[in-house]
Amino acid sequence: MKLKSATAYAIRTPPPNLGGYFWYFVRLETDTGLVGWGEAAVLFTMYKQERTFEAMVAGTFNRFLEGKDPRNREVLNRMMYAGLSAQRPDYFVGGIISAFDTALWDICGKYYEAPVADLLGGRFRERIRTYTYLYDVEADGDLSASTTNWSKNPEWVGEIAARIVGEGFTGVKLDPVRYKLPGRLPMEPFELSLEEYDLAEQIIASIRDAIGNRADILIGTHGQITPSVSRRLAARLEKYDPLWLEEPCPPENMEEMARIAASTSIPVATGERLVHTHEFQRLFAAGACAFAQPDMGSCGGITAAKQISSLAEVHYVLMAPHVWGGPVITAAAMQIDAAIPNFLIQESIYKSRGFFDEIVVEPFEWEDGDLLVTDRPGIGIELDVEALAPYAI
Repeated sequence: MKLKSATAYAIRTPPPNLGGYFWYFVRLETDTGLVGWGEAAVLFTMYKQERTFEAMVAGTFNRFLEGKDPRNREVLNRMMYAGLSAQRPDYFVGGIISAFDTALWDICGKYYEAPVADLLGGRFRERIRTYTYLYDVEADGDLSASTTNWSKNPEWVGEIAARIVGEGFTGVKLDPVRYKLPGRLPMEPFELSLEEYDLAEQIIASIRDAIGNRADILIGTHGQITPSVSRRLAARLEKYDPLWLEEPCPPENMEEMARIAASTSIPVATGERLVHTHEFQRLFAAGACAFAQPDMGSCGGITAAKQISSLAEVHYVLMAPHVWGGPVITAAAMQIDAAIPNFLIQESIYKSRGFFDEIVVEPFEWEDGDLLVTDRPGIGIELDVEALAPYAI
């Protein structure tokens, strides 16, 4: 069996664009007709690189994968890593490797007629606990708004949280700090005003009052506040017992993140922007987090995620895969979740349905807060090429 072709699909998602404005898929095909799907993380969009994706896919396939046996997936992963990164990968290289790696695993699962989780050593679980960002869900199931637009209405956010927890979620997440204010640059750490500290506390208090102990509260920051802000914010929020404080400073400084982690009782979660095993090794060695959040679209794929989970396990760190993208990243993360002992919770774009249903052949099954692992071979989902066509960029 040899790899015959690779096709890139960059699509623009329809409103409300949950999971990102663009998604990036790779379809690998063998000379036997087996097909595997992969997906790269959405950060291509952030740096206005969406139109370079096709060229990167073609170049990588031609150089490293064409004519190769996809069953040698770890060998091929290492070849791409060494050849594309000079063993110092960035986010774009990690995204391309991740997409191809997941597609290779998908092909292997289909070849051996087994889910990827079974090839990784078997399943610790059949149900994958999920959390979601808080969205304003209308009666017909449409997602009309995100609570990133919560403004100054803590009570409304509490109502949204109670509604979503009532549907079965045992974890809800939001960013209680406003970023898009005049004078603030995106992705740059900044200080808060006392009014903003007060409002963030009111938001979290409202959620806790609304949901009680039925679900965990997860606090995101996207690494956009300074360590001093994280400490002051954590001191205010500790009494509401959140599950985690995510990226309490930019992830480039793991030692500083470790100092923040040591200063608060709120566990730190991070990892969505880290690439391959060495960055996670440094993170764990620094004692910088309790929960690791690799993204299957950037961390190096299923191969790297399994290695990261083993590194995390020996440091007593639990895995909480990051998902901000499409159904392939979601499905790949589920295979890892099922196959590792140290899984905690997985991010889900609400119930992993909505627009997902329009482009997958068979939908995900979400029930009482969990995604259900299927017995379908490979990563467990197929994309509908014809359904992708209207959204191509």
